[in-house]
Order: sequence, then C-alpha cells, then structure tokens
Amino acid sequence: MALTTVFAQRASLLGALDERVANAAERSLGGVSVGPRDHTDLAFLREQGQAVGTLAARLDAEGNITTAEVIGSGGDPEALSSAQRAALEGIEADGSTHTRTVPGLGTYRITALTGDGLYVLTGLPMGDVQEMIGDLVTVEAVVAAVGLIVSGCVCAVVIRRQLRPLGRVAATAVEVSRSPLDRGEVTGLTRVPERDTDPGSEAGQVGAALNRMIDHVEASLAQRQRSEERMRRFLADASHELRTPLASIAGYAELMNRGTDKIEPTLAWRRISAESARMTGLVEDLLLLARLDEGRPLESTEVDLAALVAESVWDARAAGEDHNWQLSLLLDAPALVTGDEARLHQVVANLLANARVHTPAGTTVTAAVEATATSCVVRVRDDGPGIPPALLPSVFERFTRADVSRSRANPHEGGSGLGLAIVAAIVSAHGGRLDVVSEPGHTEFTIELPPAGTTELPAVDTVSAPSVPSVPV
Repeated sequence: MALTTVFAQRASLLGALDERVANAAERSLGGVSVGPRDHTDLAFLREQGQAVGTLAARLDAEGNITTAEVIGSGGDPEALSSAQRAALEGIEADGSTHTRTVPGLGTYRITALTGDGLYVLTGLPMGDVQEMIGDLVTVEAVVAAVGLIVSGCVCAVVIRRQLRPLGRVAATAVEVSRSPLDRGEVTGLTRVPERDTDPGSEAGQVGAALNRMIDHVEASLAQRQRSEERMRRFLADASHELRTPLASIAGYAELMNRGTDKIEPTLAWRRISAESARMTGLVEDLLLLARLDEGRPLESTEVDLAALVAESVWDARAAGEDHNWQLSLLLDAPALVTGDEARLHQVVANLLANARVHTPAGTTVTAAVEATATSCVVRVRDDGPGIPPALLPSVFERFTRADVSRSRANPHEGGSGLGLAIVAAIVSAHGGRLDVVSEPGHTEFTIELPPAGTTELPAVDTVSAPSVPSVPV
C-alpha cells in the first residue's frame, strides 16, 4: 500500500510539473516570437513572474544551444557554464519532457518547442517534487514499520490464543500415549475438553477428531479384552467339558485293569461308550462352530420348513413325553428356504431340546411356522419359567449356561452351553436373523430366514400374522 501510494503520488506530482514545464515553454516560445529573431535573445526570462530556478535556452536549427540562462536565487538570470550546457544537449524540439541532472542546479524537467523557425528550451527544477516524494516515502516507511510491528504483535497474540487449544490437544495426545494400553483394562482415557472440540475452528476439528480416535481405541481395546476373556473362559469350559468324560473313561478303564471283580465289564464298557459318545458330540459341536466361523459354504438345497419343523416336533415328543408339544402352521405361501437341511434341522432340534431340558414337566412347547411371500419365520415358545434376565444378553454365546459353575452335581444334566451358539451360527450362515424374548411364563425364540429365490433378508414386519389355534401333536 505504501509503495502504491508513493508511485501514485509521484506520478501525480510529475504530471503537474510537466504541465507547468509545458506552459513555461509555450510562454518562452511566445516571448521570442514577438522579439528580435536573434538566437541569443533570452529577454523573456526577465519578464515578471518567472520562478527561481527556471531554466531557458535558445537553439539553432541544428539543435545546438546558442545561449542558456537560469533564474538565480536573487531573481536575475545567470548564464550557464559549459558543463551545465552540456547536460542539456541532445533534447529534440518535439514537445516531449525529459529529466536531466544539471551540475550545480539539480534535477530538471525539460522540454523543447519550435515554432516559426524558432527553437526554445525550458525547464523547471524537480527539487520540490523530489522533496515531497522523499517526505512521503519517509512517512510511509515509518507508518508501514509501525503498522507491521503493531500488526505483528496483534497477530502473535491472536495466533497464540488460537493455538492454545492445539497445545491442549497435543498435551492430551501425549498423556494418552503414556497410558499403559498393553495390559489391564483400558478405560477412562483422557479426552480433549469440550471447549476445544468446536467444529467451527480448525483446532476444534482436530480436538474432536482426536476424541473420536481415542473413543475408537478405547472401544477396540475393550472389545479385544472382552474377546480374550471370552476365549479364556471358552478354553476353560471346553477343557472342563472334555475332562469330565475323559476322567470317567480313565476311571472305568482303571477299574477294569484291577480285575473284573471290581466292576462288571459290560457296565464298564457301557459307561465308557456313553462318555466317549458325549465327548465325541462335544468335539463335533466345536468343529461345527469352527467351520461356521471360517465361513465354509453349506449345502444349498430347497428346504420345506413346515415339514422340517413337524419332524423335529415329533422327535422332541418322543424324547420328552412329560411335556405338551404343539405345532402351529400359518402359511400364506410355501415355507420354502434355500439352505442346508441337516443344519436347519439341527437348529430346530436344538431349540426344542433347550425348551425340554430347561423347563419343568407339563410345560407347553409350541413350534410355529409362518410363511409369506417375503419371509419365512420359525418360532419356538414355551410357558416355562423363562431365561434369567442377567443371562439373556449372552444367551447365544458359547458355553453359556444358567448354572455358571463348572462343578455341577450331575454332569450329565443340562448341556454344554453350545446348543444356542450353534443355532445362532447356523442361522447367521443362512443369512437369517435370530432373536429371543423371555419373561416368566413366556419364552420365545424367533428365526427369520429369506425365502427361496431371494438373496437378502427382508425387513422384519412387526405385525404378527393372525393367530390360529395350536394343534396338539
């Protein structure tokens, strides 16, 4: 801004000076036109009103200076020396303005005019203009320097204030980096204060992003710890479940080694076979879960859920005659799904077995199949005591049992805690959804599978189909 002002002011002052120089040259040419046509006559310099420092010269036809004078400080014309006259050489009488430095006089703006065979050269000193420009440059330099200093101080203060949140963000990051994230429970990590998370500023955006990253790290570490805890519990439960039948097998074998009078061989072999079968079933369940976790493809055939559920209910009735078994079919369309029939049969059988084992005699267990053009739903409900509320969130996790102790009075009662986990894994592998609601007197497992010919599970319709009387089996 200062440079622009200086150049603009200089151009304005030079323009005004050039106009004065042109007027003075015209007056000079007019003065010599009315006088004698003598190339050495500078009588017009002696006229009234000529400013001190005004320079004039006469030229011949070849452009050579014949005479040159300047108005001295006393107001009288003074002849120029040869050196001063040499500084004026080479100026053509074309009306253009030139800047020349005349020794002993300073810098001049000079122009030369011609008319009626007469040539005059006129110049005015630039001292005033240069002085004004110099003063302006000084003032602008001082103002610019003061302005830069003041603005620098203001900017430094503002920037420091604006960067304070970044300093607090950096301090938070350093504190988090010093936290022991490799061991123990990772909770309560330091967060950036809310005042430093304003999305309207760059520092606030950085603070908010750091908080989101800390939340993600904390959640990930907590999830990893929960996974490790579940893995440790899984290994402990699996080891215990396998140890019990192995201990029984080893015990009966030891009794047989001591002699047949300790135990009948037939009974020992029967017990060894039973424990072997129990251990084999547990291992097969674990292998099935491992295969499902790996995402191995299942068989894909068209399965009639109505027939499959009916067969499962008949099997459950044979295994639990002290329960009341019912089958309900609500079919607005064929209950056909695409999947592995053996695995889907295992899903329904596990749910029915779960209801039989965990409810008292006389409990009514109903298996319902609902089919529409957009969904196939299987519901298994009972009017037993229900699932404990504390157990409900983890009911589909592996080795989840109502009796959490590993030292049960009768290890042959109850399951290993893998049945519902297998159900959840198989349903998920078929692209379905599994849900459970439970309260005393009503427990219901709901399986929703995409009907045959669809590739994705449709949205669940919360409106139930019209109820029809259940049919006792």
